[in-house]
Amino acid sequence: MRTSSVVTTYLSLGSNVEPFYHIPVAVRELGARFGSLRISPVYESAAIGFTGEHFLNLVVAFETNLEPTVIRAFLRQLEERHDRVREGESFSPRTLDIDLLLYGDLVSTGSVVVPRAEILRYAFVLKPLADLAPDACHPVTGVRYADLWATFDATMQPLWPIALDLAV
Repeated sequence: MRTSSVVTTYLSLGSNVEPFYHIPVAVRELGARFGSLRISPVYESAAIGFTGEHFLNLVVAFETNLEPTVIRAFLRQLEERHDRVREGESFSPRTLDIDLLLYGDLVSTGSVVVPRAEILRYAFVLKPLADLAPDACHPVTGVRYADLWATFDATMQPLWPIALDLAV
């Protein structure tokens, strides 16, 4: 299903199970489905909520007129193609974790919740989003992502930049 207007959509991607394989392949698949992507730098971060391998995380953006439910359905299919396991602990290793962060300035609590609360909670989401869209504003707080990052206390959530070729 399509809407009449085109909106900028942001996704977060993360993996800590073979991330140097899953992340580039997922980015290529997202580009094949949604067209031209803008891609943030990639960051390594420690697992949060469980003991496990470090994650690689990034944010991608694209323009679309597809409904959020259609995008989310595609993201779930993509995760499943990468052997994403959904049962069990919510904080656990992931081959691929893709979340719809923002859909334009939509604020929704329906079947697709945007903006994702993780934007304001986790460095591994906010930092790549601030890199990609520093002057864009959070649709609830109205604060620029660069300013949100500048005031974010990341002392307990360190990030390390990772060089990863994600050419689509």
